[in-house]
Amino acid sequence: MIPKIDSDIGITVYTTKYPGCGGKIKVHNDDFKVFEVLSQKTLDSISQSEGFAAYKLKKSGIDTNHALETIFHKFGVHLKALGLKDSSAVTEQFVCSLGQNKSVPNYSDGKISLEKIGFFKKPLSAKDMVGNRFVIKVTDPKQSFSDFAEHDRIFNFYGYQRFGSKRPVTHLVGKALVQRRFGDAITLLLSFASEHDSEENTKIRKLMSDVSNYSEALKILPHKMDLERTILQEMLEHGDPQRAFQKLPLSIRRLFVDAYSSFIFNLTVCRAFEYGEDLFHPQDGDVCYDKNAKLGKYEMDPGQQLAIPMVGHSYFKKTRFDLHISKILQNELVNPKDFFFKETQEISAEGGFRTASVLCSDFSVDKNIASFTLQRGSFATMVMREIMKPDDPLGAGF
Repeated sequence: MIPKIDSDIGITVYTTKYPGCGGKIKVHNDDFKVFEVLSQKTLDSISQSEGFAAYKLKKSGIDTNHALETIFHKFGVHLKALGLKDSSAVTEQFVCSLGQNKSVPNYSDGKISLEKIGFFKKPLSAKDMVGNRFVIKVTDPKQSFSDFAEHDRIFNFYGYQRFGSKRPVTHLVGKALVQRRFGDAITLLLSFASEHDSEENTKIRKLMSDVSNYSEALKILPHKMDLERTILQEMLEHGDPQRAFQKLPLSIRRLFVDAYSSFIFNLTVCRAFEYGEDLFHPQDGDVCYDKNAKLGKYEMDPGQQLAIPMVGHSYFKKTRFDLHISKILQNELVNPKDFFFKETQEISAEGGFRTASVLCSDFSVDKNIASFTLQRGSFATMVMREIMKPDDPLGAGF
């Protein structure tokens, strides 16, 4: 049976026959370790003299955005991350300066440590990262999962983190934005409550569901609700939902729209699979990624991976998946052109492609610890979901 939280984010199927070992992940932060992997070409281009400074950022108990905020407040230098890592893990990732020869000293404060690795001729980008290496411990599994052998049959779903985990609201906010319902987007961001959230947070969100309570809510907001604080301050001052939304960081505003596109992708994969489409083996006419991550038509190359369109204002219709995507968009009352925001083009989503299945390499199990490497953009929780088959994913640490 598919848990409700899965269907809430567009995931309605399992693809492996493995019965599931149960258990929990992330009981402790060091139960879930993530290491970014840079391409060899990028590593070979490191200089020790000048250019854009790059660092290895290690952290635990804090997410990437807040770690970079800490560094900015400490040294006054903005650093850019290649990918976002959440707080409930021990992570090692690469960040770089956006200005030449602007560097900060090595730093450590218990939660984060920053170590300079050298300089690059241009700022690092996500293209310099080929993937992530994961080492994940399962606590109290009901059976050993050392015999799990279907790591090559897992769909490349967007995971719980993309949608807010305990509070799966990001795609709902994104849909409201795409439909130009800015007031609803603000209401959802402030007051959407989840059964998985804490009692304290739920109480505050109920308070924020009434506009007349905004002043009172602002006084008691916990520090971690920084986005909500920004929205409340702007709404109290101007009362304009669209203007208030514009005050949020650009990365966050884009995240909402991208999350909605991610939700549609998850639904597309499930609908196609349920319809009987083969999503593990590309066919004539399919769009694929080759081993160098280059997009093109299927050429009977065993190194190619099937790619499924992502909906955006430049959505590519000429694939076998348009049948499913068109039905989803019709039900959602959304058009691909809606993903272009004329007044705020910086949050527009163009669309593109994403591989249908994860490329999971170097997979191994040692007792109750799974280790594997995933291509950039894939979610380890989606691999663990197939291994564990949890009845309550969030209760199981997802």
